[in-house]
Amino acid sequence: MAAARRRVSVGLGLTGAACALMGVFLLLVGPLIIKEQVIKNVRIDPSSISFSMWKDIPVPFYMSVHFFEVLNPKEVLQGAKPMLNQRGPYVYREFRYKTNITFHDNDTVSFLEYRKLFFQPDLSNGSEDEYIVVPNILMMGAAVMMENLPNFVKLLLSGALAGLKQEAFMNRTVGEIMWGYEDPLIDTINILVPGLIPFKGKFGLFIELNNSNSGLFTVNTGMKNISRVHMVDSWNGLKEVNYWRSSECNMINGTAGEMWPPFMSPTSLQFYSPDACRSMTLVYERSGKFKGVPTYRFVAPKTLFANGTDYPPNEGFCPCMQSGIQNVSTCRLNAPMFISHPHFYNADPALVNAVEGLHPSKDQHALFLDVHPMTGIPMNCSIKLQLNLYIKQVSGIIQTGKIKPVVLPLLWFAESGSIEGSVLKQFYTNLVLIPSVLDYLQYIFLGLSVPLIISAAVLMAMSQRTAAEKSPRRPATQSKPPPSSETTPLLHNADTLSQDDAEA
Repeated sequence: MAAARRRVSVGLGLTGAACALMGVFLLLVGPLIIKEQVIKNVRIDPSSISFSMWKDIPVPFYMSVHFFEVLNPKEVLQGAKPMLNQRGPYVYREFRYKTNITFHDNDTVSFLEYRKLFFQPDLSNGSEDEYIVVPNILMMGAAVMMENLPNFVKLLLSGALAGLKQEAFMNRTVGEIMWGYEDPLIDTINILVPGLIPFKGKFGLFIELNNSNSGLFTVNTGMKNISRVHMVDSWNGLKEVNYWRSSECNMINGTAGEMWPPFMSPTSLQFYSPDACRSMTLVYERSGKFKGVPTYRFVAPKTLFANGTDYPPNEGFCPCMQSGIQNVSTCRLNAPMFISHPHFYNADPALVNAVEGLHPSKDQHALFLDVHPMTGIPMNCSIKLQLNLYIKQVSGIIQTGKIKPVVLPLLWFAESGSIEGSVLKQFYTNLVLIPSVLDYLQYIFLGLSVPLIISAAVLMAMSQRTAAEKSPRRPATQSKPPPSSETTPLLHNADTLSQDDAEA
């Protein structure tokens, strides 16, 4: 029995020691293995898991467009406050893919990314054939742009506008406003003021978005330095743009807005947006999970579109008006265009109160990015922006009537997408499930080693005690007296008695 216990205790002890060693091994080496796998699979390399995702984005992206219809155009011409009604959404399926992918010796890769948009009637609240009353963007924009020109030029334009039957507001279809319409005003303006609007043919707010690229990006591959992966090295060959009045505002910071370096900290992230003509910084809001995948949520700070008075670093984006809008005329053909959050969310209340029909809400109008911090890959996102046109009465151009100066919302759009299906399953298995299993295993092994080693020690002690109890005890040995020539008294007395008996 004792021998069996000893054998069991030795087995338990060896097993416990093996579990302890395995647990310590996973504790020390496991994170290194996970980190190495992440680095291997997120860098821009044809052998990485994320390369195909980066090259041809498999995530179903949708662009939802909401128009602001002007309900009282005649009254606005007389100086009344514009009354707006939101129409839509008009939803488009967006496909993104990269071409001209060229790897360079300095750990960078260049590419052109194209977008194709397809209208989705089933997801839309209306069709592209619906008519909407909006400002005559070309005419009103040109009027403000010509405000400081000599009066005779403005009178010439006003006469030409009358001959072309141009008015301050127009009634056109969604498709025309989005993808372009023929307008003789374009040729007239090019004749009267050459270079004022450097384009010909159709005019549409999104005419350059469909089937076109966002410029030549050159980004870091991360092959030599993973902390630089996806970071923009240049855009259209530029290290910085020249749209703004300060070097800080002209800087091209962050990534191209698709992925970020792995092992993110809950602070902020940056990306360069060609649509906004600037770099943008989003700040950490909270941690969460998207379909089981841990995420960091990043949102736009209130300072994103603040003016230079409220936030001095934005002074370079001026001339500014109220906080909450950004003047993008310098990168939009000098047209009086402004971008903002939808419904002037997070903007100066004066902008909201200047019109009727806006209802800013964080849930509906705030942009966000949910990013997996270990890999820097977005899981879920919704980027929202609003286009606005500054309109006003311009002396000499009678078509502008008595319009009071106002930043008038034209439309807002949301580009949204989330990882799903087989892509999500592969991502979850390789970059979430396996690392989690390794993480749990190290503690399981360490947890098992303790009771196993304790049990082995207890059994060993018990076996030793049992063996001690069953071993035979030896009797205590007594020392014998040294031999003597004299007999003992008893024998002496016996001898004496024997002699007496003989004499008798």
